[in-house]
Amino acid sequence: YLDHRLAALLEAVPPASLMADAHRDIAERAADQLAEQAGRLPTVMLSGDDPDGQRDVAATLAQTLGVALFALRAADIPAAAHEQASLISLWQREAALLGAGLLIVQGDDAAPGALSRFIPQIDGLLIVSGTHAPCIDGDSLHFTVSKLDAPGQRLLWQSALGDAADTLADTLDSLASQYRLGARRIAACVRQVDAADPAQAAASLHRLSRGDGTALSDMAQHIVPCATWDDLILPEAQRRTLQQLAVHARHRITVHHDWGFAGKGARGLGIATLFSGESGTGKTLAAEVLAGELGLALYRIDLSAVISKYIGETEKNLRKVFDAAEDIGALLLFDEADALFGKRSEVKDSHDRYANIEVSYLLQRMEAYRGLAILTTNHKTALDAAFQRRLRFVVHFPYPDAVQREAIWRSIFPAATPLAALDYAKLARLNATGGNIRNIALSAAFLAAEAGTPVGMAQLLRAAHLEAGKREKSPTDAETRGWV
Repeated sequence: YLDHRLAALLEAVPPASLMADAHRDIAERAADQLAEQAGRLPTVMLSGDDPDGQRDVAATLAQTLGVALFALRAADIPAAAHEQASLISLWQREAALLGAGLLIVQGDDAAPGALSRFIPQIDGLLIVSGTHAPCIDGDSLHFTVSKLDAPGQRLLWQSALGDAADTLADTLDSLASQYRLGARRIAACVRQVDAADPAQAAASLHRLSRGDGTALSDMAQHIVPCATWDDLILPEAQRRTLQQLAVHARHRITVHHDWGFAGKGARGLGIATLFSGESGTGKTLAAEVLAGELGLALYRIDLSAVISKYIGETEKNLRKVFDAAEDIGALLLFDEADALFGKRSEVKDSHDRYANIEVSYLLQRMEAYRGLAILTTNHKTALDAAFQRRLRFVVHFPYPDAVQREAIWRSIFPAATPLAALDYAKLARLNATGGNIRNIALSAAFLAAEAGTPVGMAQLLRAAHLEAGKREKSPTDAETRGWV
Protein backbone atom coordinates (compact mmCIF):
# COMPACT_ATOMS: atom_id res chain seq x y z
CA TYR A 1 0.00 0.00 0.00
CA LEU A 2 1.11 3.56 -0.68
CA ASP A 3 1.98 5.93 2.11
CA HIS A 4 -1.19 7.93 2.83
CA ARG A 5 0.68 11.14 2.03
CA LEU A 6 1.24 9.87 -1.52
CA ALA A 7 -2.09 8.14 -2.01
CA ALA A 8 -3.88 11.44 -2.62
CA LEU A 9 -1.40 12.40 -5.34
CA LEU A 10 -0.66 9.14 -7.14
CA GLU A 11 -2.84 6.86 -9.26
CA ALA A 12 -1.97 3.26 -10.06
CA VAL A 13 -1.70 2.69 -13.82
CA PRO A 14 -3.04 -0.75 -14.83
CA PRO A 15 -1.66 -2.70 -17.81
CA ALA A 16 -3.26 -1.91 -21.17
CA SER A 17 -6.03 -4.36 -22.07
CA LEU A 18 -5.96 -3.33 -25.74
CA MET A 19 -3.06 -1.71 -27.54
CA ALA A 20 -2.11 -0.63 -31.03
CA ASP A 21 0.86 -2.41 -32.59
CA ALA A 22 2.57 0.94 -33.28
CA HIS A 23 2.37 1.88 -29.60
CA ARG A 24 3.51 -1.56 -28.47
CA ASP A 25 6.56 -1.19 -30.71
CA ILE A 26 7.44 2.09 -28.96
CA ALA A 27 7.23 0.42 -25.54
CA GLU A 28 9.45 -2.44 -26.71
CA ARG A 29 12.05 -0.07 -28.20
CA ALA A 30 12.11 1.96 -25.00
CA ALA A 31 12.56 -1.21 -22.91
CA ASP A 32 15.42 -2.36 -25.14
CA GLN A 33 17.20 0.99 -24.86
CA LEU A 34 16.76 1.13 -21.08
CA ALA A 35 18.15 -2.41 -20.78
CA GLU A 36 21.36 -1.23 -22.42
CA GLN A 37 21.89 1.49 -19.81
CA ALA A 38 24.38 1.20 -16.98
CA GLY A 39 23.82 3.20 -13.83
CA ARG A 40 21.08 5.81 -13.56
CA LEU A 41 18.23 5.30 -16.03
CA PRO A 42 17.52 8.12 -18.48
CA THR A 43 14.11 9.79 -18.33
CA VAL A 44 11.67 8.45 -20.94
CA MET A 45 9.90 11.33 -22.71
CA LEU A 46 6.60 10.55 -24.47
CA SER A 47 5.26 13.46 -26.52
CA GLY A 48 2.51 13.78 -29.11
CA ASP A 49 -1.24 14.19 -29.44
CA ASP A 50 -2.39 10.91 -27.84
CA PRO A 51 -2.40 11.07 -24.02
CA ASP A 52 -4.19 7.72 -23.71
CA GLY A 53 -1.68 6.13 -26.06
CA GLN A 54 1.17 7.57 -23.99
CA ARG A 55 -0.38 6.04 -20.87
CA ASP A 56 -0.59 2.66 -22.60
CA VAL A 57 3.04 2.86 -23.74
CA ALA A 58 4.12 3.77 -20.21
CA ALA A 59 2.10 0.92 -18.67
CA THR A 60 3.48 -1.63 -21.14
CA LEU A 61 7.03 -0.38 -20.64
CA ALA A 62 6.71 -0.75 -16.85
CA GLN A 63 5.17 -4.20 -17.23
CA THR A 64 8.03 -5.27 -19.51
CA LEU A 65 10.55 -4.10 -16.91
CA GLY A 66 8.64 -5.86 -14.14
CA VAL A 67 7.71 -2.80 -12.09
CA ALA A 68 4.42 -1.28 -10.97
CA LEU A 69 3.56 2.15 -12.34
CA PHE A 70 2.01 5.16 -10.62
CA ALA A 71 0.92 8.40 -12.29
CA LEU A 72 1.46 11.89 -10.88
CA ARG A 73 -0.05 15.05 -12.39
CA ALA A 74 2.69 17.59 -13.11
CA ALA A 75 0.39 20.28 -11.69
CA ASP A 76 0.58 18.54 -8.29
CA ILE A 77 4.36 18.89 -8.06
CA PRO A 78 5.00 21.61 -5.47
CA ALA A 79 7.02 24.65 -6.48
CA ALA A 80 8.53 25.24 -3.02
CA ALA A 81 11.92 23.52 -2.66
CA HIS A 82 11.27 22.04 0.80
CA GLU A 83 7.87 20.63 -0.24
CA GLN A 84 9.39 19.17 -3.40
CA ALA A 85 12.21 17.56 -1.40
CA SER A 86 9.67 15.98 0.94
CA LEU A 87 7.68 14.54 -1.98
CA ILE A 88 10.84 13.17 -3.62
CA SER A 89 11.92 11.50 -0.38
CA LEU A 90 8.52 9.88 0.10
CA TRP A 91 8.41 8.63 -3.47
CA GLN A 92 11.93 7.18 -3.50
CA ARG A 93 11.17 5.19 -0.34
CA GLU A 94 7.88 3.83 -1.78
CA ALA A 95 9.49 3.09 -5.15
CA ALA A 96 12.17 1.00 -3.44
CA LEU A 97 9.65 -0.83 -1.25
CA LEU A 98 7.12 -1.54 -4.01
CA GLY A 99 9.44 -1.86 -7.00
CA ALA A 100 7.63 0.96 -8.82
CA GLY A 101 8.16 3.52 -11.54
CA LEU A 102 6.69 7.01 -11.88
CA LEU A 103 4.71 8.50 -14.77
CA ILE A 104 4.44 12.30 -14.71
CA VAL A 105 1.49 13.53 -16.77
CA GLN A 106 1.84 17.09 -18.05
CA GLY A 107 -1.07 19.43 -18.68
CA ASP A 108 -1.71 23.06 -19.50
CA ASP A 109 -1.78 23.84 -15.78
CA ALA A 110 1.71 22.47 -15.03
CA ALA A 111 4.46 24.80 -13.79
CA PRO A 112 7.49 24.16 -16.09
CA GLY A 113 10.03 25.35 -13.52
CA ALA A 114 8.83 22.99 -10.81
CA LEU A 115 8.81 20.06 -13.25
CA SER A 116 12.31 20.73 -14.60
CA ARG A 117 13.71 20.86 -11.05
CA PHE A 118 11.82 17.74 -9.96
CA ILE A 119 12.74 15.35 -12.78
CA PRO A 120 16.56 15.18 -12.32
CA GLN A 121 16.13 14.22 -8.66
CA ILE A 122 14.11 11.05 -9.33
CA ASP A 123 15.94 7.71 -9.49
CA GLY A 124 14.57 4.57 -11.12
CA LEU A 125 12.04 4.37 -13.93
CA LEU A 126 10.70 7.84 -14.72
CA ILE A 127 8.39 8.55 -17.67
CA VAL A 128 7.11 12.00 -18.61
CA SER A 129 4.13 12.33 -20.96
CA GLY A 130 2.53 15.36 -22.59
CA THR A 131 2.02 17.22 -25.82
CA HIS A 132 5.60 18.49 -25.74
CA ALA A 133 8.68 17.15 -23.97
CA PRO A 134 10.04 19.53 -21.31
CA CYS A 135 13.65 20.71 -21.33
CA ILE A 136 15.55 19.00 -18.49
CA ASP A 137 19.06 18.38 -17.27
CA GLY A 138 20.31 14.82 -17.65
CA ASP A 139 19.92 11.99 -20.12
CA SER A 140 16.59 11.21 -21.75
CA LEU A 141 14.99 9.03 -24.40
CA HIS A 142 12.38 10.64 -26.65
CA PHE A 143 9.45 8.93 -28.39
CA THR A 144 6.46 10.41 -30.22
CA VAL A 145 3.10 8.75 -29.53
CA SER A 146 0.53 9.89 -32.09
CA LYS A 147 -3.14 9.15 -32.45
CA LEU A 148 -3.92 6.36 -34.86
CA ASP A 149 -5.09 6.93 -38.40
CA ALA A 150 -8.33 5.37 -39.64
CA PRO A 151 -6.83 1.99 -40.68
CA GLY A 152 -5.08 1.72 -37.30
CA GLN A 153 -8.31 2.43 -35.46
CA ARG A 154 -10.17 -0.11 -37.58
CA LEU A 155 -7.66 -2.80 -36.53
CA LEU A 156 -8.23 -1.91 -32.87
CA TRP A 157 -12.01 -2.15 -33.27
CA GLN A 158 -11.59 -5.54 -34.94
CA SER A 159 -9.33 -6.77 -32.14
CA ALA A 160 -11.68 -5.53 -29.41
CA LEU A 161 -14.80 -7.03 -31.01
CA GLY A 162 -13.26 -10.37 -31.94
CA ASP A 163 -15.59 -12.62 -33.95
CA ALA A 164 -18.35 -9.99 -33.88
CA ALA A 165 -16.24 -7.69 -36.06
CA ASP A 166 -17.23 -9.58 -39.22
CA THR A 167 -20.92 -8.69 -38.80
CA LEU A 168 -20.06 -5.03 -38.13
CA ALA A 169 -17.61 -4.41 -40.97
CA ASP A 170 -19.44 -1.37 -42.40
CA THR A 171 -19.91 0.04 -38.92
CA LEU A 172 -16.19 -0.27 -38.19
CA ASP A 173 -15.36 1.68 -41.36
CA SER A 174 -17.72 4.41 -40.22
CA LEU A 175 -16.36 4.46 -36.66
CA ALA A 176 -12.75 4.61 -37.84
CA SER A 177 -13.53 7.38 -40.31
CA GLN A 178 -15.69 9.51 -38.04
CA TYR A 179 -13.93 9.35 -34.67
CA ARG A 180 -10.36 9.43 -33.44
CA LEU A 181 -10.35 7.19 -30.41
CA GLY A 182 -7.51 5.52 -28.58
CA ALA A 183 -7.37 1.91 -27.45
CA ARG A 184 -8.75 2.68 -23.97
CA ARG A 185 -11.86 4.41 -25.33
CA ILE A 186 -12.43 1.68 -27.91
CA ALA A 187 -12.14 -1.06 -25.29
CA ALA A 188 -14.52 0.82 -22.98
CA CYS A 189 -17.09 1.22 -25.77
CA VAL A 190 -16.99 -2.46 -26.70
CA ARG A 191 -17.42 -3.56 -23.07
CA GLN A 192 -20.76 -1.74 -22.93
CA VAL A 193 -22.24 -3.21 -26.12
CA ASP A 194 -24.04 -6.47 -26.86
CA ALA A 195 -22.66 -7.42 -30.27
CA ALA A 196 -25.28 -10.17 -30.75
CA ASP A 197 -27.64 -7.60 -32.33
CA PRO A 198 -25.60 -5.89 -35.09
CA ALA A 199 -28.09 -3.05 -35.70
CA GLN A 200 -28.35 -2.21 -32.01
CA ALA A 201 -24.61 -2.61 -31.54
CA ALA A 202 -23.87 -0.20 -34.40
CA ALA A 203 -26.09 2.52 -32.93
CA SER A 204 -24.66 1.99 -29.44
CA LEU A 205 -21.04 2.10 -30.63
CA HIS A 206 -21.65 5.42 -32.40
CA ARG A 207 -23.39 6.86 -29.34
CA LEU A 208 -20.62 5.75 -27.00
CA SER A 209 -17.90 6.98 -29.36
CA ARG A 210 -19.46 10.44 -29.49
CA GLY A 211 -19.43 10.65 -25.69
CA ASP A 212 -21.01 13.59 -23.92
CA GLY A 213 -18.88 16.34 -25.48
CA THR A 214 -17.82 17.65 -22.08
CA ALA A 215 -14.49 18.91 -23.42
CA LEU A 216 -16.31 21.14 -25.93
CA SER A 217 -19.04 22.42 -23.65
CA ASP A 218 -17.10 25.44 -22.36
CA MET A 219 -16.59 26.89 -25.84
CA ALA A 220 -19.41 25.44 -27.91
CA GLN A 221 -23.15 24.85 -27.86
CA HIS A 222 -24.39 21.34 -28.57
CA ILE A 223 -27.24 21.36 -31.11
CA VAL A 224 -29.40 18.25 -31.46
CA PRO A 225 -30.09 17.87 -35.22
CA CYS A 226 -33.82 17.71 -35.98
CA ALA A 227 -34.05 19.13 -39.51
CA THR A 228 -34.11 16.99 -42.66
CA TRP A 229 -33.56 17.67 -46.35
CA ASP A 230 -37.30 18.35 -46.70
CA ASP A 231 -36.95 21.30 -44.33
CA LEU A 232 -34.21 22.89 -46.41
CA ILE A 233 -35.62 25.10 -49.19
CA LEU A 234 -32.76 26.03 -51.53
CA PRO A 235 -32.03 26.31 -55.26
CA GLU A 236 -31.12 22.99 -56.82
CA ALA A 237 -27.45 23.92 -57.36
CA GLN A 238 -26.89 24.60 -53.66
CA ARG A 239 -28.76 21.45 -52.67
CA ARG A 240 -26.55 19.34 -54.97
CA THR A 241 -23.41 20.89 -53.49
CA LEU A 242 -24.56 20.09 -49.96
CA GLN A 243 -25.35 16.51 -50.97
CA GLN A 244 -21.90 16.19 -52.54
CA LEU A 245 -20.42 17.48 -49.29
CA ALA A 246 -22.19 14.64 -47.47
CA VAL A 247 -20.73 12.17 -49.99
CA HIS A 248 -17.20 13.41 -49.21
CA ALA A 249 -17.81 12.98 -45.49
CA ARG A 250 -19.24 9.47 -45.86
CA HIS A 251 -16.45 8.08 -48.01
CA ARG A 252 -13.37 9.72 -46.48
CA ILE A 253 -11.76 6.49 -45.33
CA THR A 254 -12.27 4.78 -48.71
CA VAL A 255 -10.85 7.61 -50.81
CA HIS A 256 -8.13 8.92 -48.50
CA HIS A 257 -6.80 5.67 -47.09
CA ASP A 258 -7.99 2.66 -49.11
CA TRP A 259 -7.43 4.45 -52.43
CA GLY A 260 -4.28 6.27 -51.32
CA PHE A 261 -5.31 9.92 -51.66
CA ALA A 262 -4.08 10.67 -48.13
CA GLY A 263 -0.49 10.32 -49.32
CA LYS A 264 2.12 11.01 -46.69
CA GLY A 265 0.56 14.08 -45.08
CA ALA A 266 -2.68 15.28 -43.54
CA ARG A 267 -2.94 18.54 -45.48
CA GLY A 268 -6.18 18.79 -47.42
CA LEU A 269 -7.91 15.84 -45.75
CA GLY A 270 -10.31 18.03 -43.79
CA ILE A 271 -13.68 18.99 -45.26
CA ALA A 272 -13.55 22.70 -44.51
CA THR A 273 -16.62 24.50 -45.82
CA LEU A 274 -17.89 28.06 -46.04
CA PHE A 275 -21.58 28.94 -45.94
CA SER A 276 -22.19 32.55 -46.97
CA GLY A 277 -25.43 34.50 -47.07
CA GLU A 278 -27.61 36.87 -45.14
CA SER A 279 -28.83 35.99 -41.67
CA GLY A 280 -31.82 33.66 -41.79
CA THR A 281 -31.15 32.19 -45.24
CA GLY A 282 -30.61 28.65 -43.93
CA LYS A 283 -26.91 28.33 -43.14
CA THR A 284 -27.34 26.93 -39.63
CA LEU A 285 -30.30 24.81 -40.76
CA ALA A 286 -28.13 23.26 -43.49
CA ALA A 287 -25.46 22.38 -40.92
CA GLU A 288 -28.16 20.71 -38.84
CA VAL A 289 -29.37 18.72 -41.87
CA LEU A 290 -25.83 17.53 -42.63
CA ALA A 291 -25.20 16.52 -39.03
CA GLY A 292 -28.42 14.52 -38.98
CA GLU A 293 -27.70 12.91 -42.34
CA LEU A 294 -24.17 11.87 -41.31
CA GLY A 295 -24.93 10.98 -37.70
CA LEU A 296 -22.53 13.62 -36.38
CA ALA A 297 -22.63 15.57 -33.15
CA LEU A 298 -23.14 19.25 -34.01
CA TYR A 299 -21.46 22.01 -32.03
CA ARG A 300 -21.83 25.73 -32.62
CA ILE A 301 -18.66 27.52 -31.55
CA ASP A 302 -19.04 30.37 -29.10
CA LEU A 303 -16.55 32.82 -30.57
CA SER A 304 -16.58 34.99 -27.47
CA ALA A 305 -15.11 32.03 -25.57
CA VAL A 306 -12.43 31.45 -28.22
CA ILE A 307 -11.16 34.92 -29.07
CA SER A 308 -8.83 36.40 -26.47
CA LYS A 309 -7.13 39.77 -26.24
CA TYR A 310 -4.09 38.04 -24.76
CA ILE A 311 -1.37 37.06 -27.20
CA GLY A 312 -1.35 33.33 -27.90
CA GLU A 313 -4.56 32.55 -25.99
CA THR A 314 -6.80 32.40 -29.08
CA GLU A 315 -4.48 29.81 -30.63
CA LYS A 316 -4.57 27.75 -27.43
CA ASN A 317 -8.38 27.91 -27.35
CA LEU A 318 -8.61 26.86 -31.00
CA ARG A 319 -6.33 23.91 -30.29
CA LYS A 320 -8.63 22.79 -27.47
CA VAL A 321 -11.68 23.06 -29.74
CA PHE A 322 -10.17 21.06 -32.59
CA ASP A 323 -8.55 18.43 -30.35
CA ALA A 324 -11.80 17.78 -28.49
CA ALA A 325 -13.87 17.78 -31.69
CA GLU A 326 -11.43 15.44 -33.45
CA ASP A 327 -11.93 12.73 -30.85
CA ILE A 328 -15.73 12.65 -31.17
CA GLY A 329 -15.97 13.36 -34.90
CA ALA A 330 -18.02 16.50 -34.35
CA LEU A 331 -19.33 18.82 -37.01
CA LEU A 332 -18.00 22.25 -35.99
CA LEU A 333 -20.11 25.26 -36.89
CA PHE A 334 -18.23 28.54 -36.55
CA ASP A 335 -21.23 30.85 -36.66
CA GLU A 336 -20.77 34.46 -37.83
CA ALA A 337 -17.11 33.65 -38.36
CA ASP A 338 -16.09 37.06 -39.73
CA ALA A 339 -14.85 38.13 -36.29
CA LEU A 340 -12.34 35.28 -36.11
CA PHE A 341 -11.56 34.56 -39.76
CA GLY A 342 -11.51 38.06 -41.24
CA LYS A 343 -8.96 39.44 -43.67
CA ARG A 344 -5.48 39.07 -42.29
CA SER A 345 -4.26 42.47 -41.34
CA GLU A 346 -1.23 44.38 -42.52
CA VAL A 347 1.36 43.97 -39.79
CA LYS A 348 1.72 47.26 -37.92
CA ASP A 349 2.54 46.01 -34.43
CA SER A 350 3.11 42.82 -32.45
CA HIS A 351 -0.62 42.25 -31.94
CA ASP A 352 -1.20 42.27 -35.73
CA ARG A 353 1.64 39.78 -36.16
CA TYR A 354 0.21 37.41 -33.56
CA ALA A 355 -3.32 37.78 -34.99
CA ASN A 356 -1.98 36.63 -38.37
CA ILE A 357 -0.19 33.71 -36.71
CA GLU A 358 -3.50 32.66 -35.15
CA VAL A 359 -5.30 32.74 -38.51
CA SER A 360 -2.46 30.74 -40.10
CA TYR A 361 -2.74 28.19 -37.29
CA LEU A 362 -6.47 27.96 -37.92
CA LEU A 363 -5.94 27.34 -41.64
CA GLN A 364 -3.50 24.55 -40.86
CA ARG A 365 -5.85 22.90 -38.35
CA MET A 366 -8.82 23.10 -40.70
CA GLU A 367 -6.84 21.44 -43.47
CA ALA A 368 -5.85 18.59 -41.15
CA TYR A 369 -9.17 18.29 -39.27
CA ARG A 370 -10.63 14.85 -39.95
CA GLY A 371 -14.17 16.02 -39.34
CA LEU A 372 -16.38 18.57 -41.01
CA ALA A 373 -15.86 22.24 -40.13
CA ILE A 374 -18.36 24.79 -41.42
CA LEU A 375 -17.82 28.53 -41.26
CA THR A 376 -20.79 30.83 -41.71
CA THR A 377 -20.52 34.45 -42.77
CA ASN A 378 -22.90 37.20 -43.77
CA HIS A 379 -20.10 38.86 -45.74
CA LYS A 380 -18.07 36.51 -47.91
CA THR A 381 -15.80 39.38 -49.00
CA ALA A 382 -14.58 39.71 -45.39
CA LEU A 383 -12.64 36.46 -45.80
CA ASP A 384 -9.35 36.81 -47.61
CA ALA A 385 -8.58 34.94 -50.83
CA ALA A 386 -5.88 32.70 -49.33
CA PHE A 387 -8.36 31.49 -46.75
CA GLN A 388 -11.06 30.75 -49.33
CA ARG A 389 -8.65 28.76 -51.53
CA ARG A 390 -8.16 26.25 -48.72
CA LEU A 391 -11.86 25.52 -48.34
CA ARG A 392 -13.17 22.32 -49.93
CA PHE A 393 -16.69 23.68 -50.47
CA VAL A 394 -18.11 27.20 -50.68
CA VAL A 395 -21.91 27.40 -50.66
CA HIS A 396 -23.79 30.68 -51.07
CA PHE A 397 -27.27 30.82 -49.54
CA PRO A 398 -29.27 33.33 -51.60
CA TYR A 399 -32.18 35.40 -50.37
CA PRO A 400 -35.25 33.25 -51.15
CA ASP A 401 -37.40 34.23 -54.13
CA ALA A 402 -41.21 34.12 -54.13
CA VAL A 403 -41.37 30.45 -55.16
CA GLN A 404 -38.97 29.43 -52.40
CA ARG A 405 -40.76 31.62 -49.85
CA GLU A 406 -44.06 29.92 -50.66
CA ALA A 407 -42.43 26.51 -50.19
CA ILE A 408 -41.05 27.65 -46.83
CA TRP A 409 -44.49 28.90 -45.73
CA ARG A 410 -46.08 25.58 -46.70
CA SER A 411 -43.55 23.61 -44.63
CA ILE A 412 -43.17 25.90 -41.61
CA PHE A 413 -46.17 24.83 -39.52
CA PRO A 414 -46.03 21.55 -37.56
CA ALA A 415 -48.71 19.02 -38.47
CA ALA A 416 -50.49 19.51 -35.14
CA THR A 417 -50.91 23.28 -35.61
CA PRO A 418 -54.59 24.27 -36.22
CA LEU A 419 -54.67 26.42 -39.36
CA ALA A 420 -57.38 28.59 -40.86
CA ALA A 421 -57.52 29.02 -44.64
CA LEU A 422 -54.09 30.41 -45.48
CA ASP A 423 -53.23 32.01 -48.82
CA TYR A 424 -49.64 30.88 -49.29
CA ALA A 425 -49.19 32.78 -52.55
CA LYS A 426 -50.04 36.04 -50.78
CA LEU A 427 -47.81 35.16 -47.81
CA ALA A 428 -44.94 34.58 -50.24
CA ARG A 429 -45.13 38.22 -51.36
CA LEU A 430 -43.60 39.20 -48.02
CA ASN A 431 -39.91 39.83 -48.58
CA ALA A 432 -38.52 37.64 -45.80
CA THR A 433 -35.86 35.01 -45.17
CA GLY A 434 -36.60 31.53 -43.89
CA GLY A 435 -35.52 32.65 -40.43
CA ASN A 436 -37.94 35.59 -40.55
CA ILE A 437 -40.76 33.33 -41.73
CA ARG A 438 -40.17 30.92 -38.86
CA ASN A 439 -40.28 33.78 -36.35
CA ILE A 440 -43.50 35.12 -37.87
CA ALA A 441 -45.15 31.67 -37.83
CA LEU A 442 -44.16 31.12 -34.20
CA SER A 443 -45.37 34.55 -33.11
CA ALA A 444 -48.67 34.05 -34.97
CA ALA A 445 -49.14 30.70 -33.24
CA PHE A 446 -48.90 32.39 -29.83
CA LEU A 447 -51.37 35.08 -30.92
CA ALA A 448 -53.81 32.39 -32.08
CA ALA A 449 -53.37 30.39 -28.88
CA GLU A 450 -54.17 33.50 -26.82
CA ALA A 451 -57.28 34.17 -28.94
CA GLY A 452 -58.36 30.54 -28.88
CA THR A 453 -58.51 30.32 -32.69
CA PRO A 454 -56.60 28.55 -35.47
CA VAL A 455 -53.63 30.39 -36.97
CA GLY A 456 -54.99 32.66 -39.67
CA MET A 457 -53.95 35.50 -41.93
CA ALA A 458 -54.85 38.13 -39.31
CA GLN A 459 -52.44 36.68 -36.75
CA LEU A 460 -49.76 36.34 -39.42
CA LEU A 461 -50.18 39.99 -40.40
CA ARG A 462 -49.73 41.13 -36.79
CA ALA A 463 -46.74 38.81 -36.41
CA ALA A 464 -45.19 40.15 -39.64
CA HIS A 465 -45.37 43.69 -38.26
CA LEU A 466 -43.78 42.54 -35.00
CA GLU A 467 -40.94 40.84 -36.87
CA ALA A 468 -40.31 43.87 -39.10
CA GLY A 469 -40.36 46.08 -36.02
CA LYS A 470 -37.14 44.43 -34.84
CA ARG A 471 -35.46 46.17 -37.76
CA GLU A 472 -37.48 49.36 -37.23
CA LYS A 473 -39.36 48.71 -40.47
CA SER A 474 -42.89 47.78 -41.53
CA PRO A 475 -44.14 45.48 -44.30
CA THR A 476 -45.15 47.43 -47.39
CA ASP A 477 -48.76 47.59 -48.57
CA ALA A 478 -47.77 45.66 -51.70
CA GLU A 479 -46.39 42.82 -49.57
CA THR A 480 -49.44 42.42 -47.30
CA ARG A 481 -52.33 43.55 -49.54
CA GLY A 482 -55.20 41.07 -49.33
CA TRP A 483 -53.94 39.24 -46.22
CA VAL A 484 -57.09 40.24 -44.31
